[in-house]
Amino acid sequence: MCQPDRVSNSTSAPPVCVVGLGLIGGSVLRAADRAGRRTWGHDRSAASVDAARADGFDADADLAAVLQRASSESALIVIAVPAPAVTATLTAIALHAPNCSITDVVSVKAEIAAAVARQGLADRYVGGHPMAGKSASGWGVGSADLFRGAAWVVGTDDSADPGIWRQVAQLAFDCGSVVVPAESAEHDRAVARISHLPHLLAETLAVAGANGGPLALGLAAGSFRDGTRVAGSAPSLVQAMCEGNRDALLVALDEALEMLQDARTELSDRSSTATLVNAGHQARALYDNQETWEITGITPGQDGWIDDMRDAGRRGGRLHHL
Repeated sequence: MCQPDRVSNSTSAPPVCVVGLGLIGGSVLRAADRAGRRTWGHDRSAASVDAARADGFDADADLAAVLQRASSESALIVIAVPAPAVTATLTAIALHAPNCSITDVVSVKAEIAAAVARQGLADRYVGGHPMAGKSASGWGVGSADLFRGAAWVVGTDDSADPGIWRQVAQLAFDCGSVVVPAESAEHDRAVARISHLPHLLAETLAVAGANGGPLALGLAAGSFRDGTRVAGSAPSLVQAMCEGNRDALLVALDEALEMLQDARTELSDRSSTATLVNAGHQARALYDNQETWEITGITPGQDGWIDDMRDAGRRGGRLHHL
């Protein structure tokens, strides 16, 4: 184990078993370990396991053995595999560690919650989604600092067990994040607009630039670089997140297409882009001036706590500790 430089705030926090040691899972393993949690992980790639071990972490390519250890030590299992691999992972958990608390770091929540329910594990699960990442992927680009100061959504669905909810929130705190409580479908509608749609727009901008040939790409500077940054993400990961949130993304995409069509019509008919440009400027100001506040006085398990947490999250509330 690596030596921690910070001790977890929760003396009763369970060990953390991370399944999937890519960018996000590998960063969770690093951050939880640094916080003083007992940690181990799994990846089906022998190269990733070897790299994690070379960096001093406890990792294994034998999923059954990793989950059996999680079961015997009552670990919190963190599912950090790509969305298409979640079902197989849940099947293995149901077989080898059905007693464990379960969370995930996948960017869609309703689909994962449904998959968990199909395996009969709903009473052991509280979803999670750290709002942090990079365009690169794999163990080698992970960092214990990836989540520092980031929002970490903790699923606040009707079925949420308050004890497991606390475990998932504590993991987020130990990774350096603040907690945003949100119901799964509501989360998915939100991230369709601020994560999944931007991926599709970045791909569109990248293709439009490339279609301009070497001159256009040679002239490209900050606006093109920043607008296309996430187009550097692995296509399989982008497809999985966008397709897994199909319905919510279609609504956001239709709105964006309507705005662009309206802008084209205004430019063609009146040689103006004022409507979209001004609306966009005002919307960006809302983002820049977004205020958050600390949630206090809500205890998981008390009467009405789920509704109270959801309402607080909608209004910009953040939990900094329990």
